[in-house]
Amino acid sequence: MSLLSRVAERIYWSARYLERAETTSRLARVYGNLLLDLPRQAGLRWDSLIQITGCAGLYADLHPSPGPDTAERFFVADRNNPSSVRSSLLNARESIRTTRDIVPSEAWRSVNELCMYVGEELDAVTSHRRRYGIHSTVVEGCQQITGLLHDTMSHDSGYQFFRTGRALERADMTTRIIDVAAASLLGRVDPRFDNTLWMAVLQSLSAYQMYRQRVRRRIFGPDVIAYLLKDEQFPRAFAFSLRELGSALAVLPRNAEPHKKLGGLRRMLAQLDVARLDIAALHQWIDDAQGELGELHGLIHRTWFEPSINTLGQTTVVAQTPMQMQTQGPTAMEIPAAAKA
Repeated sequence: MSLLSRVAERIYWSARYLERAETTSRLARVYGNLLLDLPRQAGLRWDSLIQITGCAGLYADLHPSPGPDTAERFFVADRNNPSSVRSSLLNARESIRTTRDIVPSEAWRSVNELCMYVGEELDAVTSHRRRYGIHSTVVEGCQQITGLLHDTMSHDSGYQFFRTGRALERADMTTRIIDVAAASLLGRVDPRFDNTLWMAVLQSLSAYQMYRQRVRRRIFGPDVIAYLLKDEQFPRAFAFSLRELGSALAVLPRNAEPHKKLGGLRRMLAQLDVARLDIAALHQWIDDAQGELGELHGLIHRTWFEPSINTLGQTTVVAQTPMQMQTQGPTAMEIPAAAKA
């Protein structure tokens, strides 16, 4: 199947935006409850969540004198914040709207309805209970859309770009959450609330139950970090996301450079010994990993979203079958039938 590069890019970004909206809503739901339950001495603030999304500078520019609810609204509902729940869903809807000839119509209806519901509720909501309900709806809605695409969309090149975007966004968000949590919690003078806060870190990635099954002892910060980075069976762990990313890239043509970059990331992870790292070294490792993820995104963009132009003036990409992967070189690209004629 031929796939225009601009369509592939929009499918890729629709996955990233849906994953971002889901993770951001889960963070807001978990930490919104904690902020009500824990005293100020716990050191938990909405500003910490803004650091996770990398928008602290934008927040400071837009709100030099923030009020008590400014940070939460910026994190969740601000249209000027490209990583807010509202912005992520709006961008996901626009990406899917412009690829409706590829994406099943049920997915378009679901993301459109979710986006409209969230927009109306965020404009009207005031109570914590209603905000909690909105975030739960976003998490469940994004999971429903992802599952719907898995079960109703052909697993051709279009779906592989969706998998690629989702896995890359998960890897990025997981490392961001770990980085902020480690900087805030490791080595604290007052450890009274550490168990509760590390539990929240796990819950923000829906990892609490699976962690308890795998690590059968009291929650301990370095164990949480090692699990979220290196576990190969939990879907939101960094290692699992890299494996999923490799599986999707393997089906796409001209994948040599992205695969090489991904291999370097996996070697970085294999050599990591969390128990031997202090806070500064862990932060540096995560910074390096995020830099590698950024370079991998750049390679994906240059390889498939800005490829060479065919005789019709169109840019196309195409997935390979397992048999084609054995018989074709890494530069194989399909030309539409009209061009051949």
